[in-house]
Amino acid sequence: MLEGVSLPIGPEWIAVCGAAAFAGGFIRGFVGFGGAVMLILAVSAVIGPREAVAIAALSGLPPMLQLLPAAIRTAERGFAVPFGLASFLGAPLGTLTLVSVAPGVMKIGIAVFVLAMVLLLRSGRSIPLGDSRARIIAAGIGAGWIQGVAGVAGPPTVALVLGRGGEPAQQRANVIGAVTAMNFCSLGPLWWYGLFTREVIVLALLFVPLYSVGTWLGQRYFTEKGQRLYRQAALAALTGIGLLTLAKALADYWPG
Repeated sequence: MLEGVSLPIGPEWIAVCGAAAFAGGFIRGFVGFGGAVMLILAVSAVIGPREAVAIAALSGLPPMLQLLPAAIRTAERGFAVPFGLASFLGAPLGTLTLVSVAPGVMKIGIAVFVLAMVLLLRSGRSIPLGDSRARIIAAGIGAGWIQGVAGVAGPPTVALVLGRGGEPAQQRANVIGAVTAMNFCSLGPLWWYGLFTREVIVLALLFVPLYSVGTWLGQRYFTEKGQRLYRQAALAALTGIGLLTLAKALADYWPG
């Protein structure tokens, strides 16, 4: 598999990114999101944001398929279906932005938005999305754009889902359904702009086993004892990922 392929990172960084894939897989299996952000943060530190988004999109496919069957049975279709379909409209615009504009400022804005949503949710207030089909579609288009431009639509999507309320199992299923759509909606535009290089594909394949094992462990933890902890765990993950994304974006924007 590696013949004729010169990987852009050495063994030590492959190990670091593999550990990030495993940790991200566990988080995704438990709360339904967060895996891509963990991997993107690690990979983009070495080879850049475009390749990182492409690697995360590919390596996240098998774990997504692990979680999807159970989520389909539990998800709120009135939210997940229109939101997911709308994301396919926003993703091409986001990928066009990714290949055309430096993503530093946008990543800072996304991270600040996520942290603001966390503060809103912790205050006990809800995000005014409701059952309005137009608002759900608009939110899906926006999430698709964020996925295309930065590969981190999961946190804003989760903030919206948590704001809708509901049982932990249904909230997690809504998250998984929406985040699955985010992952799939980014594949076509990434391929169109030539980001699925041989090196990207090989690295993604290297990370899949660790990502999948972490996802299985996280899903098992949620099933056995994690449901009562879901909302607090999701908010904690949102806070941590938002802070990490903001710190990385600020470091990239002001490298000095």
